[in-house]
Amino acid sequence: MASMTGTTRTVAMLDLRREYDVYGDALRTAVHEVLQSGKFILGPAVAEFENNICRRFGAGYAVAVSSGTDALLCALMCMGIGPGDEVIVPSFTFFATAGTVARLGAKPIFIDIEPRTFNMDPRLIEPAITPKTKAVIAVHLFGQCADMDVIYAVAHRHRLKVIGDAAQAIGARYKGRCTGTLADAVCFSFYPTKNLGGIGEGGMVLTFDPDFAQRCRQLRNHGESTRYTHDWVGGNFRLDTLKCAALRVKVDHLDSFNRRRRQIAALYDRLLENVVATPFVGEHCEHVYHQYSILLDDRDGLSSFLRSRGVSTAVYYPVPLHRQKCFASQGLGRIVLPVTEETCRRILSLPCHPMLSDDDVEYVAACVREFAQAGGSAVGTVPADARSSAVG
Repeated sequence: MASMTGTTRTVAMLDLRREYDVYGDALRTAVHEVLQSGKFILGPAVAEFENNICRRFGAGYAVAVSSGTDALLCALMCMGIGPGDEVIVPSFTFFATAGTVARLGAKPIFIDIEPRTFNMDPRLIEPAITPKTKAVIAVHLFGQCADMDVIYAVAHRHRLKVIGDAAQAIGARYKGRCTGTLADAVCFSFYPTKNLGGIGEGGMVLTFDPDFAQRCRQLRNHGESTRYTHDWVGGNFRLDTLKCAALRVKVDHLDSFNRRRRQIAALYDRLLENVVATPFVGEHCEHVYHQYSILLDDRDGLSSFLRSRGVSTAVYYPVPLHRQKCFASQGLGRIVLPVTEETCRRILSLPCHPMLSDDDVEYVAACVREFAQAGGSAVGTVPADARSSAVG
């Protein structure tokens, strides 16, 4: 296959070294201040970062924890989720969404997704509710908010708690509201690859409930109320002072980085129109493009072709959670979630990070078009209204 794109270049899925060039001086200063203070656990930078997030996103309270996974775990623990309970989750998401439910002895109840947004289909929540259902985890996948008004309406009717898994959607908006305000508890991740990535693992729980926040603070420190006095069995979910100091520096770049992601996505949209199924953005959503994910019939063929042209890609996610071996004992293999399963077969994420140049994006798009024009079967259709069988 002769190349139409000219000289091959390297385009990575992420470039943290180039990001460091943007804020490196400020980051080194912040780290040095923590090292000089000697306050490495729950030091002043932790509360400062929590307050910063509250101000930026309009949340009442923010509790920094050790990872996005632990944020979900802590929120579920605060809600009293445990053995015998059920929590409704999408199957098309990162493992932690369901894994944290299972770790507490509860059962994740998987439902299908909308074919265009990849977020949970709110129409499928009510049929999945049983007397054991205690909560819903709404994932804002790839940087776009789920349809929270509908999800909340169903949850309210059935007196269910709602957790927003916003690990991939910090800075996103739904009907003008920030993700951090869209549920009883909202969980962020600061894993290095996220839109606000730290220098290691990190996460946060946001809420408007002061009692909930206080319990989170205790649970992240072994359930301790005063020194060596424990009201609950918690865990070591503390976020290190050093990591908070770094995040406090990086958060000042979040808006500009997210804005650049949207610019890149808009350029992809224009260059790939009628070539592949590009990301759909809901009418009331402001996407932050943690991933720019396309749908096509020959996903693996395009991925291999792009790799030969120096372009990195990724598949999020190749195996849906209801098909994972670890859940086989719950009989989840009987579930049929057609939209999720088709999406897992056809989805591919292209590079979309703030360090990309327009030339990089144009090169990637040209490679995709080259593959399609050479008969790579890039163009595919999106199922209009696929519905899932009942769960359980």
